[in-house]
Amino acid sequence: MAAMPTPRSFLLLLLLATPFLLLPLAASAAVPTSNPDIDLEYLIKNAGLDDSTPSTPTDDPEDGAPDFPGLDADYDEDEDLFGDDDGPEEDSSHPSAADEAHVLLLTAANFTAVLAARRHVMVEFYAPWCGHCRALAPHYAAAASALAEQGVDVALAKVDATEDHDLAQAHDVQGYPTLLFFIDGVPRDYSGERTKDAIVAWISKKLGPAVQNLTAVDEAEKVVTGDDVAVLAFLDHLSGAHSDELAAASRLEDTISFYQTTSPDVAKLFHIDPEAKRPSIVLLKKEEEKLTVFDGEFRASAIAEFVSANKIPLITTLTQETAPAIFDNPIKKQILLFAVAKESSKFLPIIKETAKSFKGKLLFVFVERDNEEVGEPVANYFGITGQETTVLAYTGNEDAKKFFFSGEISLDTMKEFAQDFLEDKLTPSYKSDPVPESNDEDVKVVVGKSLDQIVLDESKDVLLEVYAPWCGHCQSLEPIYNKLAKYLRGIDSLVIAKMDGTNNEHPRAKPDGFPTILFYPAGKKSFEPITFEGDRTVVEMYKFLKKHAAIPFKLKRPDSSAARTDGAEGEKSSGSNPKDEL
Repeated sequence: MAAMPTPRSFLLLLLLATPFLLLPLAASAAVPTSNPDIDLEYLIKNAGLDDSTPSTPTDDPEDGAPDFPGLDADYDEDEDLFGDDDGPEEDSSHPSAADEAHVLLLTAANFTAVLAARRHVMVEFYAPWCGHCRALAPHYAAAASALAEQGVDVALAKVDATEDHDLAQAHDVQGYPTLLFFIDGVPRDYSGERTKDAIVAWISKKLGPAVQNLTAVDEAEKVVTGDDVAVLAFLDHLSGAHSDELAAASRLEDTISFYQTTSPDVAKLFHIDPEAKRPSIVLLKKEEEKLTVFDGEFRASAIAEFVSANKIPLITTLTQETAPAIFDNPIKKQILLFAVAKESSKFLPIIKETAKSFKGKLLFVFVERDNEEVGEPVANYFGITGQETTVLAYTGNEDAKKFFFSGEISLDTMKEFAQDFLEDKLTPSYKSDPVPESNDEDVKVVVGKSLDQIVLDESKDVLLEVYAPWCGHCQSLEPIYNKLAKYLRGIDSLVIAKMDGTNNEHPRAKPDGFPTILFYPAGKKSFEPITFEGDRTVVEMYKFLKKHAAIPFKLKRPDSSAARTDGAEGEKSSGSNPKDEL
């Protein structure tokens, strides 16, 4: 995941034309050739580099996030997840305005005091420019009002992380919005959907009893009609061993309400045969597959596993609202169907039927291809072009492998594809630009298809920058990186390269944000690359290379007289001090 974001501002580097200011021959001759830092001194003096000036901007949220971070990661703090920085358009089903009368505003000055005064506090860490934060605001405010009206002992609060950077960093905030729920000052992640109803239900579950008793039919009817998903146990007694196991299972499940009853009439409402053997458990959903009966051993872990596998729909349509349920789901492996709206009815029944055989093992997701808010950016992330119906398997953001299905979409072929995915029998697909016809610049261009040949060449030390064209940090780094390559040109054992990480993928070059700079030592290409994490200056990257290069190297210096002439002309034309460069 990306580094903790800060306000959307760019640290622009002043990049001026820099002459070579070579020492006179006599002076250079006086420098002992045995000095191990002679090349470093040359760089500092001749490139006009001030080693104390870091070139790593710290205020640009573009540092650290690919275009689309995958389907199990937190939201990207730079780009809106679906490519829209304004968040979803509101409709009549969404809260229309953010009445934040019941939302506390926290800062570093009052944060500790509020958490000490209130036992239960939910805190949203947000950024004013974040589209998802703006989309959440009316839901969050409405949840705060609803909980206040119900008299629930909880405070909902928010922190502007761009103003209280240290406070956010202290709580390991790595994306926006981040929701933490504090109980007696101890935080835990909020894992529900970012809607009013989901927030209210999640908090109510946390603060209420683990299992609620249903003794009257009218109470049960409210649950059947009101809860999207509910679990009911039909027991002989409302206390005892079975009730304790049910309560333990409930504590393992954040989002679903658990109920218990001894009433045959209540059980009948939940489609349980009143004469059925007790204990019995059913899970009730408001969707096509309405009822699921538990048939395992009555233990907390087995009950929780049953609920986790059956609570989600057979297929989830990817939207702003359902995204958290997909990203935070413990089931990481996914089968995605991309189809335009008018074609989806042909394929959704097949995918739904397939999903029945893989409950608790795979997550099935429908992406409406012609939905500009969701379909377009997600398709771009996976390298899907055109409007053709596409099915792919995805391992999630841990290793981000994807596998495209080819052939006719049928129940049999989908089941076989899903089973092969589970058994790791599929061959992954990676994005790649075309291999460039010429590659003669100081910085070599690498694409997915050429990475093995260039980067994994055992005879070369290779420094690879994985960048994104839209990334502000990458744009600031480009002239510095080019300058590094210029000084290192002619060293046959060393390659300075770059790869557009938005259009190219390779399992040996995974960016941890943009830019990511990786070093692959010669003769050690089977090992993981070394990540450069220093200041992005020519000097610091040069030091890094000297330290880690498997093949020792020395700078190839230009002819001194020619360099002096070039330097004088450049200095005359620029009228600048070369040390202003970085």
